[in-house]
Amino acid sequence: MSELNASASGQFTLLDRSVTRLGFGSMQLTGKGVWGEPKNREEALQVLKRLPDLGVNFIDTADSYGPYVAEELIAQALYPYDGIFIATKGGLTRTGPNDWPPVGRPEYLRQCVLMSLRRLKVEQLDLWQLHRIDPKVPEDEQFGVIADFLKEGLIARAGLSQVSVEQIEAARKVFPVTTVQNRYNLVDRADEAVLDYCTHEGIGFIPWYPLASGDLAQSGGPVDMIANAHGASPGQVALAWVLKRSPNMLPIPGTSQVAHLEENIAAAQLELSDDEFEQLDKAAASAK
Repeated sequence: MSELNASASGQFTLLDRSVTRLGFGSMQLTGKGVWGEPKNREEALQVLKRLPDLGVNFIDTADSYGPYVAEELIAQALYPYDGIFIATKGGLTRTGPNDWPPVGRPEYLRQCVLMSLRRLKVEQLDLWQLHRIDPKVPEDEQFGVIADFLKEGLIARAGLSQVSVEQIEAARKVFPVTTVQNRYNLVDRADEAVLDYCTHEGIGFIPWYPLASGDLAQSGGPVDMIANAHGASPGQVALAWVLKRSPNMLPIPGTSQVAHLEENIAAAQLELSDDEFEQLDKAAASAK
């Protein structure tokens, strides 16, 4: 087997920065309910330190992971980053485990950006994404302050999370949208139209929860059969399918264990045939 390296997944350019398509999501580095410190802080740091060795240079995080814990771990493990591209998010507050109330007031979003700059120890964020559009605040107010962040140089690029095509188009009238981060995987295709729009428009699409394959991974199911044929795990097959779905796809599987990280990165070298891709596509459609 060739040496593990995420670069086998290909590259995608975010404005003027090229990143390896198979990235890493940091949410699982925190405690239960995405709250507090990780169960094993040293293991979490080792996962982060392993990323450059595996060719991973795209890391997704958020100020709400912990809150603050994930950003602090990234800075401790990887600062001054040396070519690593860090995407973070703001706009959610945390009132306890698994609670994520959105707050989109411009002054709060500015505080999110300034504090992420401090925790990550940088003068400009590579990419800042609005974690959720707050329905209680006019969208133009939220989009307007993001445009200000870009003009002021606080952030180099801006993105959105869990949005519709209509919301992306509204935002693009105010600032350039570099990425969209929506839930998407082999069996959860509710945002197919958003993905197609991003692919057509050259916007990076960051699917969260990309490893899911549902009942298709059961013994004798299509994911299980293709995994056995390749000597792979169901998760690797699901990830390989996501990567093949669109050249704009930037999956960010996360984990708190080095062994699981290496298993995920091996998916970059798993090449599904067109027939296998279509077989999985049809199976997922019929399973709905």
